[in-house]
Parts: sequence; C-alpha cells; structure tokens
Amino acid sequence: MNTKLRIGNYLAIAFMLFALFFGAGNLIFPAQLGQLSGDNLAPAIIGFLVTGVGLPFLGIMAMGFSGKNNLQELASRVHPIYGLAFTALLYLTIGPFFAAPRTGTVAFEVGIAPYVSDGAQQTGLLIFTGSFFLITLLFSLFPSKIVDNIGKFLAPALVILLIVLLAIAFFNPMGSIQSPDETYQSAAFFTGFIEGYNTMDALAALVFGIIIINVIKSFGITNNSQILSAVTKIGLTSTALLAVIYVGISYLGATSVTELGVFDNGGPVLSGAASHYFGTFGAILLAAIIILACLTTAIGLVTANAEYFHSLVPAIAYKPWVFFFSILTFVVANFGLENIISFSIPVLMFLYPLAMVLVLLTFVSPFFNHSRIVYIPTIAITFIFSIVDGLVALFKSLKMELPSWLDAIVDLFGNVLPLYAEGLGWLTPAVIVAVLMIIAAKIKK
Repeated sequence: MNTKLRIGNYLAIAFMLFALFFGAGNLIFPAQLGQLSGDNLAPAIIGFLVTGVGLPFLGIMAMGFSGKNNLQELASRVHPIYGLAFTALLYLTIGPFFAAPRTGTVAFEVGIAPYVSDGAQQTGLLIFTGSFFLITLLFSLFPSKIVDNIGKFLAPALVILLIVLLAIAFFNPMGSIQSPDETYQSAAFFTGFIEGYNTMDALAALVFGIIIINVIKSFGITNNSQILSAVTKIGLTSTALLAVIYVGISYLGATSVTELGVFDNGGPVLSGAASHYFGTFGAILLAAIIILACLTTAIGLVTANAEYFHSLVPAIAYKPWVFFFSILTFVVANFGLENIISFSIPVLMFLYPLAMVLVLLTFVSPFFNHSRIVYIPTIAITFIFSIVDGLVALFKSLKMELPSWLDAIVDLFGNVLPLYAEGLGWLTPAVIVAVLMIIAAKIKK
C-alpha cells in the first residue's frame, strides 16, 4: 500500500510538533540572551540554535532512524535497566517536575501577574494554574484528537501572534544594540550553547518523536523509509520555524535595552515590547501568546507522560495517569518559577550530555551493529562527567561553596579537558571512547 501524506497533513503535523516544542521558556530565554549578548548576538544565537533547534531536530530524526517504538527501547541498547531509568527520569524532567509546571507558572508571571497586586500574587497563581491545568487535563484526556486540537488551531494562532510582534519590532526597533554583558563578552557561542539547554527541547524531542511517528502511522504509512522521509520533512519544517522565532525574539531583546533596561529574565522584555508597540492591546496580545504557547506544550507533556507510565504500569489506565500528572504538575507549579528554574539546571546539566551522546550513537549504530561494547563505555564515561557537572550546578543553584573534593575534581578536569570551562568537558572523552570501542567492535566481529 503506497500511502502518502498530503501537504496539508505535513503542515498540520509540523505545526503540532512546533506547538509541542514551543512553550513559554522558549519565549523568555532567547529574549534574555538578546539583552545580555548585545553586540555578540550573532555567535550567541548560533550557539543557542545548535542546542535549541539543531539537537531537537537530531532527536526527532534519531527516533525515526532507529526504528524503535519508544525511547526506552532505544536507550536499552545500553542496558535494559539504564533504558528504564534514563527514560523515566527524562519524562519526569520534561513533565511534572520542571517543564510542565513552568508552562503554567510562566504564563501567569508574564501574562497575568502584572495585573495582580503584590499581596494577591500567590492566590492569583493558585487560581490561574488551577484553571490552566484543568484545561490541560481536558485536552490530554483525548489524545486521538491532538492533531485537530493543536496542529490545526492553536499552533497557527500562536505563530500569527508572534509574527505580528516580531515583524513590527524588526522594521521599527526600539533602540540600538548595546555592549554585551560580561557573561557574553568571551565565548558567546558556548554561553548561548548552554543557554539552549533551558528550552529542554532536545530532551523533549526524544519523546515527541514517537508522537510524530505514531501520527504518521495513523495515516496508513508503515514503510520505514517513508516514515523517516516524513519525519525529516516535518522536523525540518517545525525546527526551521523555531529558528526564525528564536532569532526574532533574540533581536527584539537586543534592541530593547536602551528603552526597557536589562531584566533578570526575558518575561519583562516581551511584555515591555508589546506595551511599547501596541499599548493595552499589546499586553492582551502578549498574554494570548504566552498562554497559547504554554497550554499547547503542557498538553503534549502531560499526554506523553501519561502514555509512557501507562505502558510501564498497564494495570493503571491512561486517564488516571492524566489526572495524576495534571494534579502533580499543578502542585509543583505553585512552588514558583524561580524555584522551578533553579532546580532544573542541575538536572539538565546531567541529562543533556547523556541525551546528546545517545542521539549521536544512534546514527552510527548500524556501523558497529548496535553492539553494547560501544554503547556501555561511551555512556559510562559521559555519565561520570554529567554527574560532576550536575553536582556543580546544584551547589551553584543553592549558592553554596563546592566541597573540597568536588572542587579538586573540577580543577583537574579544567586543566586537562578541552572545552571544560564552556560546559563541554564530556565531549572529548566521549568521542575518544566511542571511536576506540567502535574499533574494538569491528575487531571482535
């Protein structure tokens, strides 16, 4: 059966994927990058696009290329226990612990909080997130309608709202680009590279890739080469749209400093820009952008988590998992945005290298016949550096000094490893071990 997707189907699925990726954090972080990078905007945004766009695309492609039914099957190439632990932690990270609560909290802080008195902020957050995650729950209960509900309506509306704001900002900038903040004065590319971790999109891609593949299959496409071709086209379309939006928002941030000043995060940048260009209407426009972006992402994250944990524990049906994760996400969201972001950074510093190495090994895996001789040592060496980076980030988040033993390890790594100061100390050891193990696998064969 030679089934093909129509252009309209491609666009609907691509918009769905874009909407699943694009949450409020994706609005805030590039705006902050633009403000802080200043004259070094170009290398900074390129670094950001590598991890914020390039890696998500590779993640989507890796799932299609692997032919696996889910992320756990792919990660189990290392070991079944590792596959279970890595997958569960990744789902919880992009789900109820960090990314999903952040959607509701950021939507409130940027779209609603400016109109709520200081004394009523916590109550306002409680009411808003209760309503927000109730809507999320209702949409997530019916995942079979995800293309219609997200791809055909919410995502195009989100794109239109963003394009209006960014186009006006491009043709009529608020001011000139200023000198970079000290964090971007040197190694702006690598600073932007690490900043792209905050989107969590490379992690989410390993989950959303399966959603996209299942949607493609629902149209009657079962041939692996056709699935990979469709995944490539859809992935390119959605990530290209992400890249355009990121560049536009970062430019908006870079040109906003003289008019708005420098903020701790990108939320006030967007609200200030909307008010500057559109007045009261701008504030309403921004609120719509934020809430739509957050809502579509929250639906995707709750749906993905419920489906995965239902597959782990089939005795508990899908819908109870939806209720559980929606309620848990609501509870975590009310701890506040600052706490969510602060404690997500150590986890991201731990997970991202492991995810990147798994993705890269997936593409060369047929070359060494998927041998664990390659997977286990490469992931193991990456795991060591990820643990250290995660602990360092945790102590920094807690504003505590590093223990002497951890400080000694950091000094050692900094002296012997290329790019360690830029957050990529794991890269060289992982590549060396992978190459040596591939040679060993070939010799063994």
